[in-house]
Amino acid sequence: MREILGIVGIVVAIQGTLGVVGRVVGEKPWGVLQQWFDIPAGGYVALAVVGLVLAAWGESGRAARKRA
Repeated sequence: MREILGIVGIVVAIQGTLGVVGRVVGEKPWGVLQQWFDIPAGGYVALAVVGLVLAAWGESGRAARKRA
């Protein structure tokens, strides 16, 4: 289950990063989420952070299982 959440975290982090970079470089965010939702710039930052936390949590579960 942790591995699945880790993969979801990676996807969310990528979408959040694309949204932030698109707002900084261009006039609208990049990625798939901008086609479905109107998310402010701070929301994309939050998505990137939450995605990174989920990815790290998923990877820590994988590392703990390898040690055991």
